[in-house]
Amino acid sequence: MEAFQFLDNIGKGSFAKVYKVLRKADQKVFVAKEMEYGRMSEKEKQQLVNEVNILRELKHPNIIKYYDRIVDKQTQKLYIIMEYCEGGDLAQFLKKLKKDKEYLPEESVWKIFSQIVQALCEIHRRQNKILHRDIKPANIFLDKTVKLGDFGLARMLNINSEFAHTQVGTPYYMSPELIEEHKYNEKSDIWACGCLLYEMCSLQPPFQAQNYLSLAMKIKSAQYDNIPQQYTSEMKRVISWCLSVNQDQRPSVDDLLNLPRISIRLREKRLKENSLLLQQREEDLKKKQQYLIEYEQRLKELDTQRNKENVQNWQKGYKKSTDRSENSLTTDQDSDYKESTLEKLMQCRRSFQFKQ
Repeated sequence: MEAFQFLDNIGKGSFAKVYKVLRKADQKVFVAKEMEYGRMSEKEKQQLVNEVNILRELKHPNIIKYYDRIVDKQTQKLYIIMEYCEGGDLAQFLKKLKKDKEYLPEESVWKIFSQIVQALCEIHRRQNKILHRDIKPANIFLDKTVKLGDFGLARMLNINSEFAHTQVGTPYYMSPELIEEHKYNEKSDIWACGCLLYEMCSLQPPFQAQNYLSLAMKIKSAQYDNIPQQYTSEMKRVISWCLSVNQDQRPSVDDLLNLPRISIRLREKRLKENSLLLQQREEDLKKKQQYLIEYEQRLKELDTQRNKENVQNWQKGYKKSTDRSENSLTTDQDSDYKESTLEKLMQCRRSFQFKQ
């Protein structure tokens, strides 16, 4: 971890410590999840390997981005480097709202929920689907977009497997089939989403009790209080749908994506993305046109310069040719003159000899 500077300890769990770190090379902020693999059991080590493998595969705007893993063999620590979200997590945000006695506007609830559903869609639709198994406010991170994180308990199902069996997760958000230790699938994540949706409205989980047994009884019978009256009947219906005791009656991620409040947002998002793409293409086209104009202008300048040089070269060549002609003419005249003079002298000599 020599390339990073540790800034703050921002979290601690059963298996890991989470730090805010600064990359020295470019001053960019990241999250480093530190795990002491030397103290782990073989099962925990395998879980760690699974988390890294899952994070590597996931690339989606609503899922925390994985960057690297660093192994410190001397201290027997492994660091998973991930993106940092400036806005913190949803649990902190809801806690502040509760303290200030404020409720989250319904539009904001749908906005957050729709992005969580998009993240789930990414992991549930894969050929080897991934179950998150620990969806809760503390694992929802807020930035410019909402992001699902902490895949420490995630499980990948191969193409031939429809159910998992291991009991994991936070008790308040566990589904009835998990409580009863029955086999389960991605619909347990949908149950947890229903709990999350309820908590965003009520600022507390739907199922609370003094002990695990009482909590289990409430979960298995889906006993919870109504959400505050300011929220619409559509919100209540979706919560009830997600919190169906029978997992087969719960919606899939596709069902949730088709909800009017979510589908409208997705259409708006696509329109915005297409608009930005079109705008980018127009800017690129303008740059190309400007480049062509400048290129043509340069060609004209080069042609003008070349023509000028050709004229000058022709003029120089013409002058040299003229000079050579004049010089040649003068030489010929001198030669004729000499021949004429010599001939006259010879005539005079002959005449003189004749007279003698």
